[in-house]
Amino acid sequence: SGRGRGKGVGRDFDTRRHGADGGNSPPREEEDQEDEKKAPAANFGLSGKLAEETNTVRGVNLVYNEPPDKCPPSQNWRLYVFKKGKALEKEEGGVLHIAKQSMYLIGRERKVADIPTDHPSCSKQHACIQYRKVSDSNGGKPYLIDLGSTNGSFINTERIEPQRYYQLLEGDTIKFGSSSREYVLLHDKSK
Repeated sequence: SGRGRGKGVGRDFDTRRHGADGGNSPPREEEDQEDEKKAPAANFGLSGKLAEETNTVRGVNLVYNEPPDKCPPSQNWRLYVFKKGKALEKEEGGVLHIAKQSMYLIGRERKVADIPTDHPSCSKQHACIQYRKVSDSNGGKPYLIDLGSTNGSFINTERIEPQRYYQLLEGDTIKFGSSSREYVLLHDKSK
């Protein structure tokens, strides 16, 4: 068969990269500069995606991360629940034992809330009781932090600032939003 293939026939050449002579000459510098301008720069900054995925519980993104000084409680703390001034019975959730973990999330989102609040003035993730290590103690002391809720959190009738820890003391009364429920903090040795 008298038909032969010549040099470059049947091959796809990019003449911008290899030149018109089939790649025997080096590419021109201005063409290299154009290619460099077109390529996006690598971004190795933090995207937050990994933290977002690791801070998801039962398909719900948590708005709160525990601090590095988290610590299990040193005492058997309890919340005694009152509604309109009357103590709720145990069957109604009148006593909440809050000494088994270092943090308790309070809010309307039942999938993630450790202490659910059903009142419409409460946010889905309203506040947290966080036990934190204090230098002069063996275990964690209780703190309350409001998670930026719309209607606020209260300690002894005083509204607290959002995103700030407030140490809770024995006998403190806590309220969330406009709910009529009050939570009194005591421990097993309270008198």
